[in-house]
Amino acid sequence: MAQIPNLDNAPINLTSLREQSQKELLSILKNIRGKKCMVVDQKLSGSLSLIIQTSLLKEHMVELRHLSAEPIETDSTKVVYLVRSQLSLMKFICSHIHNDISKGLQREYYVYFVPRRSVACEKIFEEEKVHQLMTIGEYSLYMIPLDEDVISFELDLAYKFSFGLIPNVRAKGKASVRVADILNRMQAEEPVNSSDIVVPEINTLIILDREVDMVTPMCSQLTYEGLLDEFLRVNHGSMELDASIMGVQQEGKKMRVPLNSSDKLFKEIRDLNFEVVVQVLRQKATSMKQDYTEMTTTTQSVSELKDFVKKLNSLPEMTRHINLAQHLSTFTSKPSFLGRLDMEHTIVEAQSYDICFEYIEEMIHKQEPLVNILRLLILFSVTNSGLPKKHFDYLRRELLHSYGFEHMATLNNLEKAGLFKRQETKGNWLTIKRALQLVVEDTDTANPNDIAYVFSGYAPLSIRLVQSAIRSGWRPIEEILKLLPGPHSESKRSGFATSPSYDSLNGAPADKLSDGRRSLVLVVFIGGVTFAEISALRFLSAQEGMAYDLIVATTKIVSGHTLTETFVENMG
Repeated sequence: MAQIPNLDNAPINLTSLREQSQKELLSILKNIRGKKCMVVDQKLSGSLSLIIQTSLLKEHMVELRHLSAEPIETDSTKVVYLVRSQLSLMKFICSHIHNDISKGLQREYYVYFVPRRSVACEKIFEEEKVHQLMTIGEYSLYMIPLDEDVISFELDLAYKFSFGLIPNVRAKGKASVRVADILNRMQAEEPVNSSDIVVPEINTLIILDREVDMVTPMCSQLTYEGLLDEFLRVNHGSMELDASIMGVQQEGKKMRVPLNSSDKLFKEIRDLNFEVVVQVLRQKATSMKQDYTEMTTTTQSVSELKDFVKKLNSLPEMTRHINLAQHLSTFTSKPSFLGRLDMEHTIVEAQSYDICFEYIEEMIHKQEPLVNILRLLILFSVTNSGLPKKHFDYLRRELLHSYGFEHMATLNNLEKAGLFKRQETKGNWLTIKRALQLVVEDTDTANPNDIAYVFSGYAPLSIRLVQSAIRSGWRPIEEILKLLPGPHSESKRSGFATSPSYDSLNGAPADKLSDGRRSLVLVVFIGGVTFAEISALRFLSAQEGMAYDLIVATTKIVSGHTLTETFVENMG
């Protein structure tokens, strides 16, 4: 399992969140005495790796297996299943039990649903006549800290936050407004007693639907962590790579590389534009080389020796990121990648429709990877509010001729989601782009003064909305919000309205928390967030004069590729 991130520097107590989830899991395991085999739903294994170390499970006499159709090979007489409420997974469990019965194996079975049990799943157990053989329970794993400022609801959105009442709630998008309504109803059911009022840890909650901004994820992320995800896929704070990439020459060997803020060098460079990362690593390597030369040619004091040894301790991190950066450069230096970047910027600027159309047409004729084409096509369609009927029909036909008519379903999925459609009204993108200053000329990636550095000149729309909410609320951009998908809402918890500090996001001064820390703004993305957007939020949080720490929560970390793949049928 991946290295668990260190949460000591989190601006809010995320350690208690993780400890609570760990305690609950260990409590389940302690109640099942003796040796047991824990069979984990594959989609859950990454989440578990961020909650508990494998060594701790071994201490509780647990051996781990992944759930699949194959029978369980174990000596244990107790089998514990940890699964999501999915009907297909129940079939696997039933077949395992039937297989054991046919072999005369007597075992105790425990099924724990994450995060909630479901009647439909239990009905399958009854139909298969195995219900009486098992103990059924729930493991309420909702929120998983991915790092010191990122929480993921890997499975579902937990409506009830563990951090008390939140005075200001802003939401944009259908699902977001629904969540905000639920929160407001729940908070209304818990009236605030004036004697109980304390400065809440989270001053403001901003909830955004992914569909509000589908432009940002379709652009290629240019931060270090964003590019790692684009090309090598980051999962639950780690990557699985061929060992050869990391300089280990072993045929076919895979390595798991952890990526979180426990790695000090990664914390320093993860949010930088990749161009700058290469320079930073080069400078650090040169400095280390000079130190080494000085150490071997001159006499050093004990304190100088200690400093040098300290630097040497960071050598494994240096080597790791030099190897990764070198590997990334093989992708980022390709003319095809650079050409696509130029085209993304041209599409976002919305000035050269014909050039963009011809570029996509050429990609189809060259039979470039389908997901690459669809990603650019979505970007083109969204920024134009769809394509004129003639062009829409033509590109649709060309795609089906080139990639097969089985992709009719893929194109229908995109059309239903409004991501590739016929143009019915004149687009609003130019108005939105100008009003929110989404294109920033002459972006300085080395010394950025704007969030646009994360895409080398494009400021993520989603983060501009957050920026506006923090600066002056959404009233000044009300007309622009109406041009974006879905409704929006702003609400204030009435129990706090009398104190100016609780209205701090509408221009009044922000109170600090009782222990002197800055108040928090929690930004929740329903439908996923990219690493580049997280980097942009960290950049905002670090700005001089910023009154808040920003924390990100999301249903999942996504990229343009992973989002587009959800619409593609018959990928295999």
